[in-house]
Amino acid sequence: MKLFTMILYLNRFSRKISFYFLGLLIVISAISCKDKMGSTGKMSHDIVQDSLLDYKTYQPKSIDITISRSAYKNKLYGFWLGQCIANWTGLITEMDKIGIPNSEGKGEGFYTRDNWGKPDEPNLWGSNNYSKTIDFLFADQDSIWGADDDTDIEYMYQQLLYENKTSILTGEMIRTGWLKHIKKEEENYLWVSNQQALDLMEEGMLPPETGLPENNQYYEMIDAQLTTEIFGFFAPTRSDVALKMAHLPIQTVARENAEWISNFNVVMYALAPLADDDKSIKANLNWMAAEARKQLPNDSYSAKMFDFVRGEYESGVTWEEARDALHEKYQIRQEDGYLWATKDETCNGCFAAGINFGASIVSLLYGEGDIKETIKIGTLCGWDSDNPTATWGGLLGFMLGKEGVEKAFNRKFADKFNIHRTRIGFPNDGIDDFDHMATKGIYIIDRVVQEELDGGVDLNNDVWYIPQKN
Repeated sequence: MKLFTMILYLNRFSRKISFYFLGLLIVISAISCKDKMGSTGKMSHDIVQDSLLDYKTYQPKSIDITISRSAYKNKLYGFWLGQCIANWTGLITEMDKIGIPNSEGKGEGFYTRDNWGKPDEPNLWGSNNYSKTIDFLFADQDSIWGADDDTDIEYMYQQLLYENKTSILTGEMIRTGWLKHIKKEEENYLWVSNQQALDLMEEGMLPPETGLPENNQYYEMIDAQLTTEIFGFFAPTRSDVALKMAHLPIQTVARENAEWISNFNVVMYALAPLADDDKSIKANLNWMAAEARKQLPNDSYSAKMFDFVRGEYESGVTWEEARDALHEKYQIRQEDGYLWATKDETCNGCFAAGINFGASIVSLLYGEGDIKETIKIGTLCGWDSDNPTATWGGLLGFMLGKEGVEKAFNRKFADKFNIHRTRIGFPNDGIDDFDHMATKGIYIIDRVVQEELDGGVDLNNDVWYIPQKN
């Protein structure tokens, strides 16, 4: 393994011959395999420091991985940017195609790769207001990205962690945050399990009871898997701690397969900082997915969906053929105990965690680490198409970093974010920016490193020391 950034030391020296001159000495350090992220070369006055945290002295250990905070901040910027690009592109086709038509005859069939760049067709509720064409949807440099349900709950959880000065949210913290930042009346951008959980919180119930099947009939819908992935980034390299942090937020709205699928996504995010720079993104994603697969009980339909899609991918069939086979096996024949296509009479389980997870694995594997191709496939795959695209767009955006995302699309983007498009009660009338959002993420990780990982924050060298499990 090698470091994806080199540490540059700037030394000043003078030598008297007939006059003094100034030279630059560049020292490239030899980094051991335990150092996953190095300094980006920023001087100390650029190092961010949380005024609300008492930074403790720490002696690095042999089991520690060293990660550059400034490099990680750039990757968090890439996460927010990649997620927004993917989210807004996926919104164009959200619920256009669900395979089996609903009771009104809408949503029948699927798109294919040939539909990219062609007219968008009506969704279950009519036409979208975003684009008449199926193509990438961007916010230009002088505009603002709007929040959506794929980004706003994660934004809210980040804020709750920071303002509560904690790494582990309690049920009361979550309930207070939801009631403060989510509108009660429509349009409040909540559906199925999230809406039910909010209604229960309004009645005084606390998480995790709000996600219990006896209280929330939507406990196996998609909600948790698109709102909690970010906890993986808050515990870099340590999926065990990431799962601990995400446990209650996930159980706020999910149980069983929906919970396990959410855990899968959290682990994918937590392992991203361990990506081997000597290998392709595709190879790293395959390793990460194999590790995350361990979160799915072997007898669960979510595990069998993952294994089925992976088998289709490895067989060499096209992504359309894999998607169609997924639909046939689970929506039509309802194999492996997957019954949501008939249990949900409104849209044949179009919001269900299971089928949307299967679709997300199609775009993850067939995208092969290419952010543009992954978003394209996710957008065309069907069902709740903005959700899988946002999950993998955010993950790949993190792995690429800000500049990597810009290079992939050969353009610059807006850096501002309007959380008040969908949520309420945030500072500055809801207008934020990716750099500030990434900085807040660094502050949260500083606390996690000290309080949950038993590691250290070295502000002089702008790095974290993160102990690894034996």
